[in-house]
Amino acid sequence: MLPALAAADTAHVDPRIENLLAGLGKQQTFDSVALSPDGQQLAWVVHGQGRPTIEVAQIDGSKVRHVGLSEKPLSCSETDVSWAPDSRHLAFLSDCGSRTAGAEGRQKNLYVTDTRSDAAPRRLATLSGYAHALRWSRDGKSVGFLYVVGATRRASALAAARPSIGEIGVDGLEIQRVATVSADGGEVHQLSPAQMYVYEFSWSPDAGRIAYIGAPPPGDNNWWVAKLYVQNAQPDAAATTLVDPATVTGPLKGLQMALPIWSPDGSQIAFIGGLMSDEGFTGGDIYSVASAGGAAPVNLTPGIHVTPSWLAWTDAQQLLVAQFSNGQSQVAEYTIADGAAKPDRILFTLPATIGDGSAEMGLSLSRDQRQIAFVQSSYNTAAEVHAGALGTQAPPAVTSINAGLKQDWGKAESVEWDHDGRHIQGWLLYPADYDASKSYPMIVDVHGGPSGAVIPRWPNVGFGGVPFSALGYFVFMPNPRGSYGQGEAFVQANRKDFGYGDLRDVLAGVDAIEKKYPIDDKRLGLTGWSYGGFMTMFGVTQTSRFRAAVAGAGIANWQSYYGQNLIDQWMTPFFGASVYDDPQVYAKSSAINFIKQVKTPTLVVVGERDAECPAPQSFEFWHALRAQSVPTSLVVYPNEGHRFANPANQRDVLQRALLWFQKYL
Repeated sequence: MLPALAAADTAHVDPRIENLLAGLGKQQTFDSVALSPDGQQLAWVVHGQGRPTIEVAQIDGSKVRHVGLSEKPLSCSETDVSWAPDSRHLAFLSDCGSRTAGAEGRQKNLYVTDTRSDAAPRRLATLSGYAHALRWSRDGKSVGFLYVVGATRRASALAAARPSIGEIGVDGLEIQRVATVSADGGEVHQLSPAQMYVYEFSWSPDAGRIAYIGAPPPGDNNWWVAKLYVQNAQPDAAATTLVDPATVTGPLKGLQMALPIWSPDGSQIAFIGGLMSDEGFTGGDIYSVASAGGAAPVNLTPGIHVTPSWLAWTDAQQLLVAQFSNGQSQVAEYTIADGAAKPDRILFTLPATIGDGSAEMGLSLSRDQRQIAFVQSSYNTAAEVHAGALGTQAPPAVTSINAGLKQDWGKAESVEWDHDGRHIQGWLLYPADYDASKSYPMIVDVHGGPSGAVIPRWPNVGFGGVPFSALGYFVFMPNPRGSYGQGEAFVQANRKDFGYGDLRDVLAGVDAIEKKYPIDDKRLGLTGWSYGGFMTMFGVTQTSRFRAAVAGAGIANWQSYYGQNLIDQWMTPFFGASVYDDPQVYAKSSAINFIKQVKTPTLVVVGERDAECPAPQSFEFWHALRAQSVPTSLVVYPNEGHRFANPANQRDVLQRALLWFQKYL
């Protein structure tokens, strides 16, 4: 267990910190929402102060009722809702009644319930491992899902890595495969190859084939080298490679792919392709490839200045696309003609985060594409389900589960500036109780990625920039080069240049903000997590403008990092070569090589079992700061991975960051 803060620290804790942490912990989150094919019903998974539970309602949010096996909500874990084509039956996963150990504790099994009947849910399959991503076939005869037999968790670099003991890399590789079970129940059939780890899949319109993104194991690491495959929806069927980014020519070469979606007639498969940092945080251009194979993929959206993240075919020549646009979420219709897809109608743009839980920015649509549902949150409004007609106005909220939550931070404002010939955007939060006649400190919070973006959302307990606003700081959250929202060329603009052009973009943003707002340049702080943690470590070696810093899960030395992390496949697309082939491109962006220039007091925090940004990187940076007599502190959180899971640790890391800035700013 992590020791509590020292008495000397807690004696001066601002009472607003505890009030803020308590308020953040009250938000109930929606893990997913699904709209029935007929557009009449909603199902969602809500995660409150206990286990996730399933509720069903009419599309307007009325007649809410709990469904599932639990006699009362929160008595067991029920997730992964998926409607059958008949809009009546709902498939889900539940560990109710399970006593066997399995994924996330007790073993979950696959069930289906009739939402128009009082009959108890029926078990479709007894499982022995981790399952997720339920998908009914279009004919309603089968339920497909991703399945890892014998697994205790989903393969994810965000989760805590297994202890590195024994002979490493010899066994224990888990294979996630596409599996199916009949709608009548019975035996589970594995469809995809036995030595292929599948990340995402989709059914063909006639249910006769599946398309998927896959690679050899380990699954945590090899998404960055995955290929697009298609095969018949039968066990042991041969898989055909449609796209191998390692061998194709053109802008997709060496990049990542996500979300393969069949065209209505089954002749084409559209997908997102681009430079992406993490599986599940998708962004890039839209590509299409013939499902029969034998043709190169076509980039349908070259040169656009937004970042598509999710898509669906609405007819043979039209796509519905959810995309990052200048720091906001946007939904648009694209028309395909002459080998290109043009955004001919923007439906709506929101200063908010949206998604249905199936994918980043995913939307749940009715069969006729006239109704839509998703979960939405912003800096002003905590998460709620939104649903209604798809049109030029975003649908309204149909739940009010978080309506009583109070916003403790200041107002948000989009800020924009130009630098190095690029247009750049970020978000600025005012201090709570802002007084224009006063001068304020400002904290710069750099997002992770680098392929990512700051989009407004209501914060959870844990590390992040928004809570600092409640303590009287301006908070600047930039989207510099490398971020989503300005097009794929902007995303790729910091390849082989980490910490240079992107840091200059951030500093140019600070300068632009200081010209307009009452900010004390002598009280600037710098922070971030993951790539933002690297930017914090590197940033304090390049400039003395920041008077305090908090580096979360950072990277101090790219050369040693290459051999320490468990996801090294991501690095070659960004650095252009392995560290063994071009060590200098890694050395030039390593903070440790400039450590003698640091004067900034820096708190360093990391999870003990972080697979993405291993703890030795934080040790190395902290050790170097101590050797230079720079004020520093290192806190390593036991059993935590890249994304903290223990609520006590989530609270502690935020509290320590708040106290650090309070002390030095």
